[in-house]
Amino acid sequence: MNVIEIVVVVLGAAGAGWLLRRKHLARVAAGPVAGIPGMARRPAGEGRWRAGRLYADQGEGAARWVPARGEPLPLPGGRATGVRAPSVKEGISINPGSRIVACAYEGGGSMEIAVMPMDLRELLVALPQEEAA
Repeated sequence: MNVIEIVVVVLGAAGAGWLLRRKHLARVAAGPVAGIPGMARRPAGEGRWRAGRLYADQGEGAARWVPARGEPLPLPGGRATGVRAPSVKEGISINPGSRIVACAYEGGGSMEIAVMPMDLRELLVALPQEEAA
């Protein structure tokens, strides 16, 4: 390697570092993103896992699932009916360390939402667990 190649590589690395730092500072300045990140499938036990966020707006009274692509799904009267770890097959599609919360909402609808364990408590506050009869 000659001196010109070394200078080009060093300038490229410095430029990439500057761009990454700028992007990081912009994200820090924007603050935390609202909602609980996760993956969901609907109806429960069927279909593909789709990325999105669960928003629990206390003022509106109902949680809603907003997929990364597609229309938001309101969850009126949403209740968590169970929590479990993913199966081996599910662990290939979603993070195997996540927890799957089965949910039911008014109108007979059901869905499963997979979240990381650190977000589980927040999800269960947004969608309270069904009381045992």
